[in-house]
Amino acid sequence: MDVIQHESGCPLDRFEGWLTAAAADVRVVRPYDGDPVPSVPAEGLIVLGGQMSAYDDGVAPWLPAVRALLAVAAAEATPTLGICLGAQLLTVACGGRVEVDAAPGRESGVVDVRWLSSAADDPLVSGLPDPFPGPSMHADAVASLPAGAVLLGSSAMYPHQAFRVGAAAWGVQFHPEVSEPTFAGWAAEHPDVDSAAVVGELVSRDAEVAAAGRELATRFAAIVARAASSAVPR
Repeated sequence: MDVIQHESGCPLDRFEGWLTAAAADVRVVRPYDGDPVPSVPAEGLIVLGGQMSAYDDGVAPWLPAVRALLAVAAAEATPTLGICLGAQLLTVACGGRVEVDAAPGRESGVVDVRWLSSAADDPLVSGLPDPFPGPSMHADAVASLPAGAVLLGSSAMYPHQAFRVGAAAWGVQFHPEVSEPTFAGWAAEHPDVDSAAVVGELVSRDAEVAAAGRELATRFAAIVARAASSAVPR
């Protein structure tokens, strides 16, 4: 599967080991370092987070290509997972709307994501811990989902925490992949964040965060493997 990484400080992190353990073949694409963004999705796609907004084409000139790739992946039911910025890019690519510097303010720390009834039969999130402990560090937010998208999970602060577009494209506003060192780096960059408090929260809940994140990664790898085994050659 292809993984689109937007900046060095927002890597695949713990997902790398978890996906490898699940026998996934992972190729990281770093457009900020000159890698071209594929025009056609591989057997699976993960789009990671980043400091830029989903509309910041001037800051990150590869974003139009990423949005185009996400639109194709969603339309073709290629297993796709957008994380934080990746979820916002999926939203915009498929016709929804993202609010930059959303009115409720920055959501940081470990957020309890509550699954909705629509998640009960979802191939990816059904049966995951409820609430799901989702490390979070975002100020932009999904304001409206694409037409036909299914809302799967919400938090107290932001309603659009997890959703599915079409049959196999998921977006999550939280960071199931993140480790404490990476998270601490993000917290330190934002003057509106109490770094000690939010990092301490992650450390205290890390066992449940890691268990939940690993389960999500393993499930996604299995979905990719099943889709690849049944795919018709292009």
